[in-house]
Amino acid sequence: MIRNVIFDLGGVLITWRPQEIIDGFYAEPVLREAIRKHVFQHPDWQELDRGMLDESGAAKAFAARMGRPVEEMAALFERVRASLLPIPATVDLARALRGRGLSLYALSNMSEPMFRHLHGRYSFFEVFHGIVISGAIKLVKPDPAIFAHLAQRYAIAYAESVFIDDLPANVAAARRLGLATVLFESPEQCAAELDSLLSW
Repeated sequence: MIRNVIFDLGGVLITWRPQEIIDGFYAEPVLREAIRKHVFQHPDWQELDRGMLDESGAAKAFAARMGRPVEEMAALFERVRASLLPIPATVDLARALRGRGLSLYALSNMSEPMFRHLHGRYSFFEVFHGIVISGAIKLVKPDPAIFAHLAQRYAIAYAESVFIDDLPANVAAARRLGLATVLFESPEQCAAELDSLLSW
């Protein structure tokens, strides 16, 4: 029986659209490609999520690689923060699941400053019984250790849990550990797959 639902945040409950951020930040195609390569697709972004690099250090590294002002890269973080908005239909789904008596958890690759911004801005985080943010524990998905941390911290069993994420690698990692999984494509698709799982 499924007792626990574990949500990713970015791309599931919170909008995460790097290309839209890029397109809104630069008009020039060359700069758009540079920021995609040297910022969002660079390993430093994962180190931000892992909590091994802070925003100040990241801005300096991004600026050096791109040959742009540090202040410009610092402004990028503000643009990222402004882009992180709740996905209403998924928030409604989470509230409905909580109302059905399920225990809800969040497991997200995100820096602590980004999470603090979101937590202070939106009230829906109250639906969760527990939250694990990668930047706080220096582990990132799909590392099995981050799933183990969540399970141990909140005393949940993999066999009684379903994990929802929009990235196939993270879903595959959870499935190998014995969790039921949903690869998130839309709130409607996610709700339908959850209904099937919850009827076991």
